[in-house]
Amino acid sequence: MPILVDSNVIFDVVHQDPVWFEWSLTALENHSADGLVANAMIYAELCSNAETTQEVDDLLQSMGIVVLEIPPAALFLAAKAHVAYRRRGGSRTSALPDFFIGAHAEVAGLAILTRDQARYRSYFPTVPLVCPAKEC
Repeated sequence: MPILVDSNVIFDVVHQDPVWFEWSLTALENHSADGLVANAMIYAELCSNAETTQEVDDLLQSMGIVVLEIPPAALFLAAKAHVAYRRRGGSRTSALPDFFIGAHAEVAGLAILTRDQARYRSYFPTVPLVCPAKEC
């Protein structure tokens, strides 16, 4: 099953995060044979720390991560999950990308490699998650 790689895992490796670098690098290596993928939301998050799109493209290529298009059904599901989140009192400034990532994974049958699993568990409970043991 392909793995949708959350930007926090990529940032851990790029910035050699003192707490998460080893876990994130090992997780990427352990799941590379499954097929590592990203989507437009993850790509956009990565652009926040880049000077050019070529820099992001090169980074993803070096990590063996392929960018997939988000299917329309996932866009619809993301909007519905975000509405449910707002009805439960979630803030308007919440990280909307998580809803697009979770919905994409659910619709496309992908797992998510992440350190931030709470929202995925709440709104996309059937999506398999790969996360640190203490977080999963």
